[in-house]
Amino acid sequence: MDQTIDAQQLYDSVGSYLFWAPWIGLALLLLPLLVLAWGWRIYPTLRWLWFLLPLSFATVLVAIDPLYRHFIVVLDLVAVSFVVLDLLTITSQSGIRVERQMVRSASLGGTHPVKLLVENRSDRLKRIVMRDDLPTELSAKPEVHRFRLDSRKRTEIDYKLTPKRRGTYRFESIYFQLLSRFGLWTRNLRKPLPGELHVYPDMKQLTEYAILARTNRLSLIGVRKTRKAGQDNNFERLRDYTQDDNYKHIDWRSTARRNKLTVKQFQTDQSQRIVFLVDCGRLMTAEYRGLSLLDYALNSMLMLSYVALHQGDSVGLMCFSDRIESYVPVRGGASQMNRLLHASFDRFPTLLQTNYSEAFLHFSKTCRKRSLVVLLTSVIDDVSAAQITGYLTTLRGKHLPLLCLLRDRAVFEYADNPNLDESVLYRSAAAAQLLIWRNDVIQKIQNAGILAVDAFPDALTSPLVNQYLEVKAKHLL
Repeated sequence: MDQTIDAQQLYDSVGSYLFWAPWIGLALLLLPLLVLAWGWRIYPTLRWLWFLLPLSFATVLVAIDPLYRHFIVVLDLVAVSFVVLDLLTITSQSGIRVERQMVRSASLGGTHPVKLLVENRSDRLKRIVMRDDLPTELSAKPEVHRFRLDSRKRTEIDYKLTPKRRGTYRFESIYFQLLSRFGLWTRNLRKPLPGELHVYPDMKQLTEYAILARTNRLSLIGVRKTRKAGQDNNFERLRDYTQDDNYKHIDWRSTARRNKLTVKQFQTDQSQRIVFLVDCGRLMTAEYRGLSLLDYALNSMLMLSYVALHQGDSVGLMCFSDRIESYVPVRGGASQMNRLLHASFDRFPTLLQTNYSEAFLHFSKTCRKRSLVVLLTSVIDDVSAAQITGYLTTLRGKHLPLLCLLRDRAVFEYADNPNLDESVLYRSAAAAQLLIWRNDVIQKIQNAGILAVDAFPDALTSPLVNQYLEVKAKHLL
């Protein structure tokens, strides 16, 4: 009888232990964790599972045989001691110095190196996991950096930065984690490290144009050779022959007199004016290959501006949507290219209806001399097409208007779809009808004496430059 009572009490105590032990253990576990997280921003890592799983398995043994209780208590004490000792190995952020080295200006879609200089001025080794503070429009490879830094040492962390969008981006901080000796604990820290990056449209095409122009190979990018006005008549000066010069321009008399190859240089018509009107409204929000129509329009604008400034002409710019976004007065010289870049690199398409009335009113007030007016936009309805035709026709007497329409590739792909499915046929018919209407609009504009360029966004630069060179060759200005 007494043995039965003792066994019953034993099983009651074991049952009470199994009921309260998890809750007591959870409370004892969470309380110091909350204190560490709140006071020192120290958190446990996933490696804790290597300790919790064996302890949980050992707790199950108590249910099988209560004699394992003493063994589990000893095991718990050993595990807690190991965790506490590992906690003591985590270090503070004192002594860590971080410096970021990067370019201040970047090109859209380009890859740019960034260097982080990390220095450990303390007397203890640091185990660091570091991540830079990047806006969502910038991507880094790699994003996370893991390394060990001995005391009184410094290291360099390199990664590649790729901008996905134009604009101004600010870096606020650098985030890093300090790991304990066995990786059971981590301290999350943030160190202020301000920085700024300006992302401009891709200027690679300008470099390519300059190289091809020097070697007379512009046809490789679709630029046709055009006989320039005054090329064989307006003599400018004599200069030394270079490898890229046309041998037809060699002055043999001067060469014989100087005993050195000498060529004639001719000047073209200069001091002509070009004004770009760039639509930033809802019609320019369509995207192709990750870039909006406005991105392609700005790239073509910058390319033609570079060509025109190189020819000695003056260039101006106005970006507009429902209001005037930015305006650059017409000027010449190499510095004008920088003004155009700064005025356009942070322009983005909006979902607002374009106000052509305000744009052309502002243009008529600020530009009174005869100019080549280049309007870059897109049309999808009769209202905007009628407004564009009306305003450009009004300019035709005093200025030379040039309309650049950017095509939507999706519409052309829908129209060319050979699928005979009923739903696809309806979509293809609607796309074909839209293209027929678009062609009629372009024909009306051209019949009104307005120059027009209709091209896909990624193929706009070459026909736009060709049209400009043709205007100069025919003295249309």
